[in-house]
Amino acid sequence: MFYDTETRAHGLPHDPFKAIVAPRPIGWISTISADGVANLAPYSYFNAISSRPDLILFSSEGDKDSVRNARATGEFVANHVSARVAEAMNASSVPAPAGVSEFDHCNIAAAPSRLVRPPRVADAYAALECKVTEILEPVGIDGNPAGVFVVIGQVVGVHIDDAVIRNGRFDVSLAQPVSRLGYLDFDGPDGLFSMVRPDWKG
Repeated sequence: MFYDTETRAHGLPHDPFKAIVAPRPIGWISTISADGVANLAPYSYFNAISSRPDLILFSSEGDKDSVRNARATGEFVANHVSARVAEAMNASSVPAPAGVSEFDHCNIAAAPSRLVRPPRVADAYAALECKVTEILEPVGIDGNPAGVFVVIGQVVGVHIDDAVIRNGRFDVSLAQPVSRLGYLDFDGPDGLFSMVRPDWKG
């Protein structure tokens, strides 16, 4: 089959784009507002883009709390998503209103960072403390803003749980990373599984 992305006349019940561009690492991003409210949200548009210096990015479809906080404070933390925290990660995707901390709402334990203000997820096997280097607003081929915000940060500190270090390496077989696929699907150490994003019930 073939379809063009202007009409999106693919005849499928759901857009296959994200299922094609998969698997994608999950950036579980913690930030803090200028008022001191911690925020935690997962982003499936996330990756490393450089190792000298260590640069990572996450991309948000819309100017959401994570972007606004990163812009206001210049800091964020990317928390590793393993199988043991996958359900907590999914819970934190709840569309909570501004001013609500997903750490508190979802009962996710926080731990202090060393070099940045946002807390990290205590149960994450690793966390990358980052300072924002730039925030980009990409455009489409028509030149119009895509409504997307790409936050790039330089890693200034790295936390690793000693439990996942073996033979001097960060052992992914112990860390059991979870990645994002399309639709409601994820991939983990036991294979494909699905999770439904929670609704906000107040």
